[in-house]
Amino acid sequence: MKTIDELLTEGVAGKRIFVRADLNVPLDGGTITDDGRIRAVLPTVKALADAGARVVVASHLGRPKGAPDPAFSLAPAAARMGELLGTDVAFATDTVGDSARSTVAGLTDGQVAVVENLRFNAGETAKDDAERGAFADQLAELADVYVGDGFGAVHRKHASVFDLPARLPHAAGHLIATEVGVLKKLTEDVKRPYVVALGGSKVSDKLAVIDQLLGKADRLLIGGGMVFTFLKAKGYEVGASLLQEDQIPVVQEYIERARKNGVELVLPVDVVTSTEFPDLKTKAPGHPHTVAADAIPADQLGLDIGPETRKLYASKLADAATVFWNGPMGVFEHPDYAEGTKAVAQALLDSPAFTVVGGGDSAAAVRLLGFDENAFGHISTGGGASLEYLEGKTLPGLAALED
Repeated sequence: MKTIDELLTEGVAGKRIFVRADLNVPLDGGTITDDGRIRAVLPTVKALADAGARVVVASHLGRPKGAPDPAFSLAPAAARMGELLGTDVAFATDTVGDSARSTVAGLTDGQVAVVENLRFNAGETAKDDAERGAFADQLAELADVYVGDGFGAVHRKHASVFDLPARLPHAAGHLIATEVGVLKKLTEDVKRPYVVALGGSKVSDKLAVIDQLLGKADRLLIGGGMVFTFLKAKGYEVGASLLQEDQIPVVQEYIERARKNGVELVLPVDVVTSTEFPDLKTKAPGHPHTVAADAIPADQLGLDIGPETRKLYASKLADAATVFWNGPMGVFEHPDYAEGTKAVAQALLDSPAFTVVGGGDSAAAVRLLGFDENAFGHISTGGGASLEYLEGKTLPGLAALED
């Protein structure tokens, strides 16, 4: 895989460089609530601009239906990128139309432009190869070279991720090179003990990665909404907690495999519950109760790991040499149910291990709860991509960057 460093050595002055970024930032109206993904691509954009390239940045945002939708415009992201770069960033109000062509044509050496949301065009996400390819052909007219740096999208077989690199000379940006290097540390010659903490709402989202980790990790810590399917699989009553009944047989088989493989599978000993899901907008006080994990009342739903479990999980992370964490331990967006996620984050900071926060809600939690991002070994920008890499899948966007 050619890297941006090699590309810069060859020279990029005067060339139109198409950077496929991941600017899929959360918005509250037109206000960006977390600019982490914009910051993540800045080293690549700045390096290219400083070397005299004419940089064309493209990304998706949200899930528009293949047509323009003002609610998913990249205009706020373009404005924020300009603020962070300390320079004007041009914005095209379409992706491959008149505005995009004129905006790119108007760039001078060292200037940066952002084109509108790629998913405003149905060809970006089309299942049909010809339709996707036709859109990639239009994108290719905007550039001389392609740089892939949207790690959060590399597991998608989309036009700008998979088809476009085949039409242009291509290289991996700084972010993708870093992400792949980190993930190799989790899959090749791993330093042990290797401890994985998995949370999130649905166990079905994590089955494939658990399947792989049962042959690789030394210890698995389970939390979040997915844990109640594990507790139910062990015969515990889980009250009104989130439960995927259809996954119980698979989880039971995984529990048995962990025992046979000598993988320590750690589940909560207590949980924080309430009779209702908290209001995440007003943050109105909830009604938290702490109960034993095997004694959840019928009218209660679990919303976080309890205080004894926090201590237990911290102890299980303390001696690790490598840690991968993906998924919050509870409803971290509400202060009454954030302590479990805080405890895991703090345990990672206290550990001498190489620590990786696997993107998505885990990365959002680190920022929302006020932790110093730089104190962790690595915070991934792509939760889904990280998990699929660890599952052993071929990621289309990475395969497309291979020579």
